[in-house]
Amino acid sequence: MRRQAIAIIPARGGSKRIPRKNIVEFFGRPLIAWTIQAALDCGAFDRCVVSTDSEEIAAVSRSLGAEAPFLRERHADDNAPSSLATLAALAQSEAHFDETYDIVVQLMPNCPLRSVADITEALQAFRERGADFQISCVAYGWLNPWWAVELDADSRPKPLFPEQRVVRSQDLPPLYCPTGAIWIARSDRLREASTFYGPGHIFRPMAWQTGIDIDDEADLDMAKALFASKGAKPSQA
Repeated sequence: MRRQAIAIIPARGGSKRIPRKNIVEFFGRPLIAWTIQAALDCGAFDRCVVSTDSEEIAAVSRSLGAEAPFLRERHADDNAPSSLATLAALAQSEAHFDETYDIVVQLMPNCPLRSVADITEALQAFRERGADFQISCVAYGWLNPWWAVELDADSRPKPLFPEQRVVRSQDLPPLYCPTGAIWIARSDRLREASTFYGPGHIFRPMAWQTGIDIDDEADLDMAKALFASKGAKPSQA
């Protein structure tokens, strides 16, 4: 059976910087709960599947309303690209449910502040642009990447952009950084390219406050501060 769209949430169990990161408590719920809720509440997906190598994460995900009918068979180590994990989950889902999907949307569980509106608008933009691959990104804020330097062993700086270091920040063009919040691809093209960075991929900016990735404790503290400042559930922001 052919379906329109599937949401895949890659959530491996072996996180090291924050042990059990994907189900660590975040304002009274497992971290992954906020991503699952946003995916379900937006109503855009025929299925919301969590791909994990952990039975604990799978059980938690099922209790939250997502589908986790199988454990991840491949691409569960530190070096596995998320694109390959999602591609493997897509193949497992198609075999398990006997379905195919036109569009696959990868939602990383370490981006709990991404909202229903963020997902809905990203999908709309993807369809309007007629893209094959679309990757969410955020603009750099008060940290100006144009002024970045490398330090040698004696702390001497080597500018990465020497010509721009003497330019006023307001005169420099904005730069963007990818975030794992919302990656979208046409399923057939993802199978061909094996990456969301496939031919002709585009970036779509979103607010850094909702696109924040949690990788370590400092990121977790920042996300909690942003959550608290809103006074609302992330999926409703």
